Amino acid sequence: MVINVEVDKNANENAVNLIRRFSKRVKQSGVLPRVRSIGVYSRPESKFKKKVRALKMLSKKKAFERLKKLGKVPETPTRKRRK
Repeated sequence: MVINVEVDKNANENAVNLIRRFSKRVKQSGVLPRVRSIGVYSRPESKFKKKVRALKMLSKKKAFERLKKLGKVPETPTRKRRK
C-alpha cells in the first residue's frame, strides 16, 4: 500500500510553513511508524544455528540450576518496592 503525501503552496505562504504543513501531514498519515517498524532486512536464521543456540541455552540453564542446587550461586539483592 502506497500513501503519497502531497502539499500545495498557498499564495502567501513561506517555505517554513509549507514544510511544517508537509511534516504534519506525514505524521498524520502514519507512514513513518510503519517504515521504522520494518527496519533493515535481515536474513532468517538457519535451522542449524537455531538448534545450536537452543542447545547452548539449555546447557547454560542446566549448569546454572546445578550450581543453584549446590548453593554456589551468589544471591541477587531483592529490590525494594515503592509504596
